[in-house]
Amino acid sequence: MILLDTDVLIDVALNRGPYADPAAELIDRVQSGPIRAFVAWHSLSNFYYLVRPARGDADARSFLRELTSFVLVAPTRTEDFQYATTLEMGDFEDAMQVAAARSCGAQILVTRNGKDYRTAPLDVRSPAEALEDLF
Repeated sequence: MILLDTDVLIDVALNRGPYADPAAELIDRVQSGPIRAFVAWHSLSNFYYLVRPARGDADARSFLRELTSFVLVAPTRTEDFQYATTLEMGDFEDAMQVAAARSCGAQILVTRNGKDYRTAPLDVRSPAEALEDLF
């Protein structure tokens, strides 16, 4: 199981090169393959906030609706949020991603900002690395 960081989704939606191609391929493989993928609840609102100005309300919502037809939202509780507050990471949003990954049992967090997760207590891979490792 993997958890997709918000940046992976945004790279695909906004076709941000050179990151978009491996991210899109990973999402396509998740859609058609046996790998279960999750996203954090807060990733969806962050995605919408950042993508809506470029793609519009309807397109941003449509992207998220389609995504969540095959990517699950990580179930989180207050305890998961509290766990995030104990992680010594430079960016609290990244700590929330780690907590979401832990809550759904994801073994890998997929992000293009691996350097921000150096102290994370789980495996972190770029989309290209995840493709190589998982497929």
